[in-house]
This record gives sequence, structure tokens and C-alpha cells, in this order.
Amino acid sequence: MKAERIEHSRVIDESGNIIEIKLWKLPEATEKRPHGYKYSLVYLVDDKRIIGYDNAEGKGDHRHIRGNEQLYKFTTVRRLIHDFYRDIERFKGGEL
Repeated sequence: MKAERIEHSRVIDESGNIIEIKLWKLPEATEKRPHGYKYSLVYLVDDKRIIGYDNAEGKGDHRHIRGNEQLYKFTTVRRLIHDFYRDIERFKGGEL
């Protein structure tokens, strides 16, 4: 059984920047993905990743903020998306 795509959206915000969300539900949880999801969320400014959340193979849950990689504690899909948009707003407000 393959992973089920839950969401794939790509939108252009009011500044012309790209917000892309890809999210899959795995057929079963694994040691590397105990929550059972694979995801990639990215905010691109001038085609450069400014903010990104993902759980790429071998790295586990983490986020990228202006080129710095940090561990991320995944709890729920709702919280993941909330945290991602919160970081975008923080960037727009000059906090990141």
C-alpha cells in the first residue's frame, strides 16, 4: 500500500512569494516517522527557501529557517501547519 496524498497546494502570497504544502499519510507508522506522516512545507522568496518544514529520509522532523536547520517536534498536522504559517508571519514582520 502506498502513501495517501492528503494535500498538495501551491499558492502565491500578496508579496509574490510561494507557499507550498505537500502532506502524505503513510500506510503505517515507522521508527523514523512514528506519527505516520511524510511532509514538506516550504516558503520561497525569490525562488530561495526561507522557511521549510520536512521529515526527509534519514533526518527526521526538522525545519529550516533562513538556511539554519533545527529539530522540530511534530505533534499533529494541525500544529505543523500552524507553526509553518506562524513562522511565515514572523518573517514578514521582520522577526526572523
